[in-house]
Amino acid sequence: MFTDMVGFTRGAQQDERATLGRLAEQESLVRPLIAARHGRVVKSTGDGLLVEFSSALQATECAVEIQERLRERNLRADGAPIELRIGIHLGDVESRGDDILGDAVNVAARVQPTADVGGVAVSQQVYDQVRNKLSLEFVPLPPQSLKGVRFPVTVFRVALPAPGRSAGIEPREPPADRLAVLPFANISPDAQDAYFSDGLTEEVIATLSELPGLRVIARTSVDHFRDGRRTVSEVGAELGVRWVLEGSVRKAGARLRFTAKLIDAQTQEQLWTGKYDRELVDVFELQTELARQIAEALPVRLRPGLPDRPERRPMPRPDSYLEYLQGRAALRRITRESLREARVHFERAVELDPSNASAYAGLSEAIDFLASLYREVSRAEARTLKRRYAQRALELDPGLAEVHTILAGDLADRYQYREAEEALLRAIRLNPSFPDAHLYYATVLADTRRPEEALREYAIAEQLDPLSSLPLAEHVMLLIYLSRLDEARTVLATLDRVEGHSILYRDRAGMIAFAEGDVATFRDGLDWFAANVPARPELDVAWAIAAAAEGDAVRAREHLARAETAPADARPTGQIARAYAFLGDLDACFRWIEQSVVEERFTARNWLYGPSLAAVRADPRFTAVLERLGIPPAPSG
Repeated sequence: MFTDMVGFTRGAQQDERATLGRLAEQESLVRPLIAARHGRVVKSTGDGLLVEFSSALQATECAVEIQERLRERNLRADGAPIELRIGIHLGDVESRGDDILGDAVNVAARVQPTADVGGVAVSQQVYDQVRNKLSLEFVPLPPQSLKGVRFPVTVFRVALPAPGRSAGIEPREPPADRLAVLPFANISPDAQDAYFSDGLTEEVIATLSELPGLRVIARTSVDHFRDGRRTVSEVGAELGVRWVLEGSVRKAGARLRFTAKLIDAQTQEQLWTGKYDRELVDVFELQTELARQIAEALPVRLRPGLPDRPERRPMPRPDSYLEYLQGRAALRRITRESLREARVHFERAVELDPSNASAYAGLSEAIDFLASLYREVSRAEARTLKRRYAQRALELDPGLAEVHTILAGDLADRYQYREAEEALLRAIRLNPSFPDAHLYYATVLADTRRPEEALREYAIAEQLDPLSSLPLAEHVMLLIYLSRLDEARTVLATLDRVEGHSILYRDRAGMIAFAEGDVATFRDGLDWFAANVPARPELDVAWAIAAAAEGDAVRAREHLARAETAPADARPTGQIARAYAFLGDLDACFRWIEQSVVEERFTARNWLYGPSLAAVRADPRFTAVLERLGIPPAPSG
């Protein structure tokens, strides 16, 4: 989408100060509307903006809302109006750093001048996507010969309703039950105490998440605003929240000074402020008091029943608690070195205080990451330790949602889906704002033939953690398996906005291309992985699948031979089985499926959906596997 301010150059020549003031006012109005529709401002063009959206519908809705807001402003304001032309086109782009390039950008720039003053123009591609989804009239123009565009382009002008009448598009006002806690500023005398303000941020998020009826954004998303460059209204619009809590922490020895303020992200009004001077041993009491005061300050009705955290979860020894917070800070970085560091801090925490339930939970997570991401712990040892520490945490504190989620993952790995679902529902009841519980519940639902329910849980996880990549990536995969590729591309575009063209995006983009029969693009993605990611047997399997799709069985089997000889902990048994399915060798496919089941690596959702594995699902051996694992049969008819 391109916007352009009408009359800017002429106005600047006549009254530069007033014109620049209108430009600033225009941006202050337009940018929050763009953020509310999940658009990304790529760059300013001086008197306009280049904006990228994940769908043509979001872009068109945003453009119409911008023009309606400007018309309202112009009716109320004295002096010169603020008027824009907006043009929208749909197409592929190439990312270069923070910029985007390509024919689609050029076409959008040329479509924009065809709009009326105060109007919106869209290309044929956009019209095809939105015409049945909006109660608006689109007026076709004669085919336009646009500068720099080889072929004539069909353009439609959007017939906006008369002033005072609605276009039928509801403004995306953030729900009144959504809140974000920005990372607390560290103002301690010792800069090394930054881990404490980070840890307290995470603990406060967890406490507020227990308020029934309040949805609190996850830590991974609010971390994006640590630099403080964006206003509260911009934060609220991007995260889709009405309320923002920000504050500062000063730790001096065992004394704490904590200040906080609750802000309405739409009006930037301060609803409540608090200042606390406490001893470190009183930190849990502080968190609960803070949660109660915020619940009272919010002008929304929350259900009663805030858990009494100090009674439910006794404060561990202060030295153990500080080790735990340092472990949490290290765990979030998820590098090999930081995970080793986290494990050491958590081990120290439980040595200092064996009743520190949260430290046991953190230790379980650190070991799981070290095994799954870096293979520093064997798979068997990691499962044993992860289960042991999580169960110990649960014995000490049955109210920790993250522990129920960890144990649910272990149960699902062992195909105990009913027990896993019960554990996840328990986690969600304890903390409805915990995105991991919704994410893993989605995988259990997908594994047990409930894909529509799974898609809803992915959507909830994305709402709670809107700037996190994993829920989006998993959402894309399920849509690919369901052959809903248009929807998959829409979610993929959001993933691109969140993490850029990095590993998860490239993997899912390649999977969509393969599902569409575009093996060449799939291979291009594999070339990127070969050049940028350390060699892994999964890449050999992907090469084998590409070769199988091209009818080169000899080359496919050469790649599979290398994958099959990988160390047992690293061997992707389920993917190897999938490659043999693409080769049409069902005997080999089922040998590797059996191996995958035995090693507790069989992922049912990878096999249950879509046409590409229909021959496997039709085989009685597949029905027998599902029966063993307690997965319900496909519905009849």
